[in-house]
Amino acid sequence: MVYLLALETTSSICSVALFQNDQLLGISELQIEKSHSSHITVLIEQLLHNCQVSFSQLAAVALSGGPGSYTGLRIGSSTAKGLCYSLNIPLIEVPTLQALASEAINYTPQPQDYLYCPMIDARRMEVYTCVLTHNLDEISPVTPLILEEASLQDILIDNKVLFFGSGAAKFSQIIINSTNAAFISSIKPTARWMGKLALDKYNKAAFEDVAYYEPFYLKEVYITKSNK
Repeated sequence: MVYLLALETTSSICSVALFQNDQLLGISELQIEKSHSSHITVLIEQLLHNCQVSFSQLAAVALSGGPGSYTGLRIGSSTAKGLCYSLNIPLIEVPTLQALASEAINYTPQPQDYLYCPMIDARRMEVYTCVLTHNLDEISPVTPLILEEASLQDILIDNKVLFFGSGAAKFSQIIINSTNAAFISSIKPTARWMGKLALDKYNKAAFEDVAYYEPFYLKEVYITKSNK
């Protein structure tokens, strides 16, 4: 029996989930802007208490590793690393776009009939995206993409593609050929769908180096000086 704690902080949603193997035992979530740092430890403590699982019973901590919000990724990473250090347990990174795709796949009848394109809003007309099969095999790797009318047409010509995530709405407004494109508006980052991906990595001992781990920012962060 393996207890896995999963943290998802890459968006405005602060989400923590507890799994027994890959079965969801409980989940706690808040959607309050800029609240992750003050709420995540409380959510974790309350979740473990409600599920009657102690910190000492945790086998590993799984972290949604990005891409996503820079601040959210930093908070999630520092929290996960702190838990792993103090409990002497491994850290598992779950790619954020794969976790989003897992949610979409779970809700899709005959999922093998589609490709899956999660999109995370990166401001203006840019998104972080990739294209995956229903088995989460990469057709197109994770990349920052500036959306244009003809974006992804080479894939859409021969494949039905489901688009979802915080950046998909922008694409739905400009795509020129939507015959093979479908959009799902309800898919959001959550720790709920991280269990199977985390357990697979746990069983393979695919752990991160807690001392040197950094989230997958995808792009460098640009910080400007105040004019004051």
